[in-house]
Amino acid sequence: MDRALGLRGELSILAGRRHADPRPDFLITVADTPAEHAAYRRLRHLEFVERQQLFPHSDLDDTDHDPAAVVLVATLHDGTIVGGVRVAPVRWNSSTEDIGWWFGSRLVVADHRHAAGIGPALVRAACAHVEQQGAVRFDATVQDRYAPMFRRLGWVDVGAGEVIAGRAHREMRWPIDRIQRTVDGTKAVLAQALAPFADQDGGLGASGFRGDDGVPLPGTDVIAACDAIIPSMIERDPEWAGWCSVLVNVNDLSAMGARPIGLLDAVGAPTTSHLTRIIRGISAAARAWRTPVLGGHTQVGVPSALSVTALGTTPAPLRAGRGAVGDTVTLHADLGGSWRPGYHDRQWDSTSSRSSDELCAMAGHLARVAPAAAKDVSMAGIAGTLGMLAEASGTGAELDVTALPRPRDASMGAWLTCFPGYAMLSADRPGRGAGVAAPETLTIADCGRLTAEPGVRLRWPDGEVSVAVDSTVTGLGVA
Repeated sequence: MDRALGLRGELSILAGRRHADPRPDFLITVADTPAEHAAYRRLRHLEFVERQQLFPHSDLDDTDHDPAAVVLVATLHDGTIVGGVRVAPVRWNSSTEDIGWWFGSRLVVADHRHAAGIGPALVRAACAHVEQQGAVRFDATVQDRYAPMFRRLGWVDVGAGEVIAGRAHREMRWPIDRIQRTVDGTKAVLAQALAPFADQDGGLGASGFRGDDGVPLPGTDVIAACDAIIPSMIERDPEWAGWCSVLVNVNDLSAMGARPIGLLDAVGAPTTSHLTRIIRGISAAARAWRTPVLGGHTQVGVPSALSVTALGTTPAPLRAGRGAVGDTVTLHADLGGSWRPGYHDRQWDSTSSRSSDELCAMAGHLARVAPAAAKDVSMAGIAGTLGMLAEASGTGAELDVTALPRPRDASMGAWLTCFPGYAMLSADRPGRGAGVAAPETLTIADCGRLTAEPGVRLRWPDGEVSVAVDSTVTGLGVA
């Protein structure tokens, strides 16, 4: 380390005379002591009250008293705080709920000679922090003279802001792409990958059912669905993998309005012990949903693998592709449970603590509602699954974030992108199906609509609309 520092000193001599002081080494952390908060507020007072005179006496406001507000500070190696910024959720309509909309403010750097290094670093850290908190919208109001720095960092200028003490401001927005990334990582490859099937007669299902959760077997009232579990999950948590292999298939049948009648499993495991744990999970779930395992294939001494096929019946299968522009979007979800240990923000476990009566009642719920269009929320999350329903219907979709029900312990970003256990999306003419009785375990809310513009958008309480999914999800097109 000492030799490296010495070498840098020698090289600086060869580079000629310095025209500016070197940027200091600093570390950005969350301020977690009264002393750090006090130092940050002193910097703010010196800059915004004394030097810029933006405020007459103090720049403190309600956000400073918000327990959810977070201050990030830049600290030198000797402990001196040389900059900071605060971030906090927007409190809309006097609500204390965090709806996934955050804002940043009071960015300050002590020494303007170092602002080019510390300022951008604080902004980048703020962006990373709010995304980690589950935000899906992040705004800031910045002085005109600093707007170019934000644009260079990737922020979007959304228009003129207010004028404070004669200084013009711009409204800036950080483009959070969490939902788009989830969609791209789970469903975007389907059209190209499945193209050979689409070329076959009857490939990818009967006309009108392309993109559905299950497929009607020609000439029968049987619906078939098939899902595989990723190998890493089977290796890490074999019993939970077995449970989920049944859960996702029963959900697929439920979204089609079908009553499950049986399962087929294909299981591979490296050892007998591992196989036993997988089978134990499958068996527990099959009993819980009162759906027998009729047969399948089992192999030991191979890498972990698990897929299940479910069979169900219905004379009138529901489709994802029967929605129309103007239809109301409704979420039917079980908000009970908690994050599955080891899968925080990715898998909401609402099923493992439910009784068989509760699970079976939820499984038959959509068949009783009989909406125009329906789809089971998959690994693409609520937003991505809504995009698939809209794509199959030849529409786009819009979600009202303030109307979307979610568990208290789930951030908006996580809830829109996770696998939620039991959650179904439906679309139907406004008001239709509202009188159908639902299981007590379900929370049902109208939370959006189908639109003529492709993709999925989020509507915010201030009237702003942001893009969550910019176009189609799978590329499979209209059902």
